Amino acid sequence: MPKSDSGPTVSLVLGSGGARGLAHIGVIRWLEEHGYRIRSVVGCSMGALVGGVHAAGKLDEYERWARAITMVEVVSLIDLSWNRAGLVKGDRVIGTLTELVGQARIEDLPIPFTAVACELPEQKEVWIRSGPLFDAIRASISLPMFFTPVERNGAKLVDGGVLNPVPIAPTFGDETELTVAVNLGGAVDGSHEIERRAPAPSAEADSLRDHVDRFISRLRETVGNRRDDDWSAYDIAHQAFDAMQGTIARLKLAAYPPDVTVEIPRNACGLMEFDRAEEMIALGYERAARSLGRR
Repeated sequence: MPKSDSGPTVSLVLGSGGARGLAHIGVIRWLEEHGYRIRSVVGCSMGALVGGVHAAGKLDEYERWARAITMVEVVSLIDLSWNRAGLVKGDRVIGTLTELVGQARIEDLPIPFTAVACELPEQKEVWIRSGPLFDAIRASISLPMFFTPVERNGAKLVDGGVLNPVPIAPTFGDETELTVAVNLGGAVDGSHEIERRAPAPSAEADSLRDHVDRFISRLRETVGNRRDDDWSAYDIAHQAFDAMQGTIARLKLAAYPPDVTVEIPRNACGLMEFDRAEEMIALGYERAARSLGRR
């Protein structure tokens, strides 16, 4: 139960970072339990998914599902497109979430919500504040080369983390007392605590990795750039995108510092390890307490 129902009002910014975004649930739980009143949510990529579900008042349902999902079920949600624009269509994921949470329009949500995507040809952020909730989430999570882009109003949209992994600017007009940002690209934590969280390799995880590797290998073959000693394409894509997002996030947070930043180590879990919800939620709760507990 919250300590108070009259704590500070909060604009909550939830950043991008794949399965690490499950930590956002833990941050929200800590804020709620300690009387903070979330009055607006801005989300990018996985932050858009968790933030949109919370803004719709359906976080309990999503959390129960996320805690129960196995890697076998994660793989079952991958509807391969084998399209050069991306590996996964994303219809199955969004359909499952819509069935779980229900249809909603952003303008009708009890908490104002903004999903941030990227329009690549124009190299600009797109702030989605109206229309079907899961259309906005699908655009924001369109990780390049993994999910196929989304067409909206004649523009092709991809993951908002390409340009702004922790988008503070959409909160500038909010009349709240605090802006709290969650950065999923925090400094590597070399502690044994983080290392112990790593699960043993599984056949299901290998299957997903194989899907991604085969797709990217096929792209290489079309341009005649295949080498036998190439690293795993999955690892290259994952590490490159993480490095890019981490650098951009540091610059953005320095330029537009929020009142509080909750840092989630970028080595806390892998991009697609969605079967690790329990520990990621606990980590988000722990890091929220560390960042906000002394206020």
